[in-house]
Amino acid sequence: MQRGWVWLREGLALWLRNPALLTFAAFGYLLVLLVVSLFPFIGQAIASLLMPVVSLGVLNACRAVDEGRKVGPDVLFSGFRSNLPELIKIGGIYLVASFAVLFLTTLADGGALMRVMTGGEIDEAAAAEPSLTVALIVALALSTPVMMAYWFAPLLAGWWKLPAAKALFFSFHACLRNWRPFLAYAIGLALFGALLPGLIVGVIGMISPTLATLLSVPVPLVLVPVVFASFYVNARDVFGLPGDNPVVRNTADGEGANDSGNDSSRNAD
Repeated sequence: MQRGWVWLREGLALWLRNPALLTFAAFGYLLVLLVVSLFPFIGQAIASLLMPVVSLGVLNACRAVDEGRKVGPDVLFSGFRSNLPELIKIGGIYLVASFAVLFLTTLADGGALMRVMTGGEIDEAAAAEPSLTVALIVALALSTPVMMAYWFAPLLAGWWKLPAAKALFFSFHACLRNWRPFLAYAIGLALFGALLPGLIVGVIGMISPTLATLLSVPVPLVLVPVVFASFYVNARDVFGLPGDNPVVRNTADGEGANDSGNDSSRNAD
């Protein structure tokens, strides 16, 4: 379970090796998806389809830093050269599954949460309804397996050339098998990525609002790329890298599928 905490520490260490590149890659990923999503009608759908492609570019940047290779800013778009059709399929499946989760929450709150998540407005009375809390719980419960299936899928499709269905399956299996370190990792993200920085800035704000405002700018510049780097670290920890693990290579070649279901996702405990 302690590996979940180590992933964050090693993510910080990886970012410190090349903060400029990893910061560019992380915020470039967010910027690309934001710009694409601004297009009317189809922007958000296209952004979802491209999300695995661009996220693979961020992971490729992390891998280059980890291996001591020099790459340029174009590494952010390297996912377009790696099994692109399957990456887009993963984005499409993730989009459909996310909408399915939102649709199911309408059974609990009559669509209030869906309206909020799709950019609509909700009045104060509806926001105070217990049904909205129930819908949030339902959304969390149903979206967890969706996220588990997506978590490693882009790198499995991009690095090991797995088809979308297999990439999603092995990602879910890996997360399920390593649920204890992922639980610690989630707690660490909540604590060090949100609660603790917010608390520190809040306390400083009571003393000096100006200083708190100044601190609120650089903090995300560190936290966001470190979190992305920790994604790479946990992927490397669970699956290794292409060429390191012969079982994973066999899985990518379509051989030994039964064995890979047991061994390709190493237990990180």
